[in-house]
Amino acid sequence: MGKFFGTDGVRGVANRDITPELAFALGRAGAYVLARKIVAPKILVAKDSRLSGDMLESALTAGLCSIGAQVHLAGVIPTPAVAHLVRKHNFAAGVMISASHNAMSDNGIKFFNSQGFKLPDEIEDEIEAIMEKNPPSNDKLPRPVGADVGAVKRAENAESEYIEFLLSTVPNLNLSGMKIALDCANGATSFAAPLALEKLGAEVITIHNTPNGMNINENCGSTHMESLAEKVRETRANIGIAFDGDGDRMLAVCEKGEMIDGDAILAVCGLDMRERGVLKKDTVVATVMSNKGFEIFCRDSKINMHRAAVGDRYVLEKMLAENYSLGGEQCGHIIFLDHNTTGDGPLTALQLLATMSRAKKPLSALAGVVETFPQVLVNARVANARKPEFETHPEIKKTQAEIESALGGAGRILVRPSGTEPLIRVMLEGRDKAQIEAWAKKLAEVIESCLEN
Repeated sequence: MGKFFGTDGVRGVANRDITPELAFALGRAGAYVLARKIVAPKILVAKDSRLSGDMLESALTAGLCSIGAQVHLAGVIPTPAVAHLVRKHNFAAGVMISASHNAMSDNGIKFFNSQGFKLPDEIEDEIEAIMEKNPPSNDKLPRPVGADVGAVKRAENAESEYIEFLLSTVPNLNLSGMKIALDCANGATSFAAPLALEKLGAEVITIHNTPNGMNINENCGSTHMESLAEKVRETRANIGIAFDGDGDRMLAVCEKGEMIDGDAILAVCGLDMRERGVLKKDTVVATVMSNKGFEIFCRDSKINMHRAAVGDRYVLEKMLAENYSLGGEQCGHIIFLDHNTTGDGPLTALQLLATMSRAKKPLSALAGVVETFPQVLVNARVANARKPEFETHPEIKKTQAEIESALGGAGRILVRPSGTEPLIRVMLEGRDKAQIEAWAKKLAEVIESCLEN
């Protein structure tokens, strides 16, 4: 974790952590690093529906223009739209102002390079180094004058171009007769997603699609699925679809009103892609948090499963390194790399709907191929979670081995340090929830006892 950048850009409470001054400095340093060899580089800037978006957009734009960038403002569009449009129009970079699924009081800034990919750690480190070497009191970065100062224009067709792109990924899909309940989290998908589904002939029942700057993610969207499940049952919809605030996540509710997580979506789409011969190397990339049941499904379905660290950027790194086409997380960050370079909620929804259409089966039947094991998470509080003793301490290793032996391959243990607190997180999966709860608590107690100093 750097000074400014976390696992998904720069994020914090707007106007306290993410200030206009910081946005201005990020604009200058980001443009300098990402477009320093380009004269008057074009940079796309978009935002979600948070109240603080206008404030940060103005400051960021000023920073970009002060370096000489030509800024194209796309307004409120989903994060994956930025990734697509950067590639389509050969922008030098793209910037999304969003805090994704966080509360409206938060906001963030994440950059995309000219290929539409989120920045790797080393480029973020370089931007941070430039900012530290050029504080506001002694900023030596270029300051063009006269006709070389950057200008601003509106990207008027950004949303319609994104919708056009989405539809191009499912050229033969006809959703006539399909009733879809749609939760847009009062966020960036509130306009594009319903329009795309309606263009395909679906009957769309949309909830939480009236953003007012204050209500993004408020008891709605992919982190609060209760109202969507209720709407599916009430309207007898064929499926419920939920996005998060910036539209890079998507989760579903089946026709029975039961939640379908990212693991199940990967299973349904992955199996369909393998059967059609378009799942590269018959492989899906998941994360260390993906359920043991999904792992067993992949094994039984002759699909290779690789685990990456938590975070869609690490899933993507694995996919790019090994040329895989599908990957994602339980939380609904799903990457269809043949179509887009980041998690794309509306795209995932269309791919899932296309799979259902080809199979001519309800979502409950398709997702039922995965047995989701109960999962238990217990935190062990220690003096310093960064120390590696929990990996090598003999008593901890012994306890862990005993539990793994008892699980007998029908479950798993994941022990990892928190990135933000002095905690060791102990996660167990298995078929017997009461038993794994007891084992998780025992292992956490052993870790606390062994690492108390």
